[in-house]
Amino acid sequence: MSGTFTESEERQELRKAVARLAGKYGREWFAEKARAGEKTTELWLEIGRNGYLGINIPEEYGGGGGGIGDIAAVCEELAAEGCPLLLMVVSPAICGTIISRYGTPEQKQRWLPGICDGTGTMAFAITEPDAGTNTHNITTTARRDGDEWVLNGRKIYISGVDEADNVLVVARAEDARTGKVKPVLFVVPTDAPGFEYRPIPMEIVSPELQFQVFIDDVRLPADAIVGDEDGGLVQLFAGLNPERIMAASFSTGLARYALGKATSYAKERTVFKDAIGAHQAIAHPLAQSHIEIEMARLMTQKAAALYDAGDDLGAGAAANMAKYAAAEAACDAADRAVQTHGGNGITQEYGVAGLLVASRAGRIAPVSREMILNFVAMHSLGLPKSY
Repeated sequence: MSGTFTESEERQELRKAVARLAGKYGREWFAEKARAGEKTTELWLEIGRNGYLGINIPEEYGGGGGGIGDIAAVCEELAAEGCPLLLMVVSPAICGTIISRYGTPEQKQRWLPGICDGTGTMAFAITEPDAGTNTHNITTTARRDGDEWVLNGRKIYISGVDEADNVLVVARAEDARTGKVKPVLFVVPTDAPGFEYRPIPMEIVSPELQFQVFIDDVRLPADAIVGDEDGGLVQLFAGLNPERIMAASFSTGLARYALGKATSYAKERTVFKDAIGAHQAIAHPLAQSHIEIEMARLMTQKAAALYDAGDDLGAGAAANMAKYAAAEAACDAADRAVQTHGGNGITQEYGVAGLLVASRAGRIAPVSREMILNFVAMHSLGLPKSY
């Protein structure tokens, strides 16, 4: 990002190229797939073939050698064209980043090329029924058994398991020296004996489903561990800052799509003498959304720039704030889009009502707005910890 607070020409060209590709599909195609219970594999694979899916992964493994800002731009442009792909957040950004940083050369060669071209999508499993946002309460356990590891536990709200070959699972193992438990990352094949998953019925209209995951005596070889067994939270959080940056871009993309739909309608719809967009009751909320979206996008670019520069601490604060701002902007934009459309806003034909639920999810996942406010209060303002 340049000193003029604009993205590089290369990044801007990337955005245009992704928008053109996604525009061939569009929201109507996306919604039809979701309502029919079908997948958006065709779009996913085309993104991979064009080099956009693994743009943040090193070139020697089939990636583009770019940063988190590049993959975030891809995610945003897809959503802005009405094709928000949640697995963009998970497979290349979380799993791809962690494996790129901490995987062995053999692990990188085994998993990264498939993440890049879309043929080896990887899901991510951290959330548990009783732990919620408290990762310290994770109860999925890993124990040694000779040269193998045995995993047991439960996960919930795990995205796209049915589309993934593997899942990067966060478990807890006992430290042989201290006796304390520590977080350890394992790549688990989705067809492994003892690994089962069931879809969770959701109101959100999306081709990417959410799952309960059941892990019962799943046996894994020693090389299923990603990174240092004693690496602890540092390795886990290497994927969580990118997750927040990607979630922010997902939300700003949705917000841009909603605002675009509302603006177009406000220009064309005439009820009395003029188009409804001539009235401040319509124009001002839409202008407010534009301002909110641009502020969220700027903070997202800042977070990505800090992360790509290696400032993990600075990126953590910025990524949390970006995710918060983007989710708020998306919720407001979706609500204003529905209101602008009036009665048409709650029909399937106009395609904006479904954005209410889709955008609302951004206030909850991957981290709730309340936990972000806790983080900012404690780390940015120096206030006492409240939880």
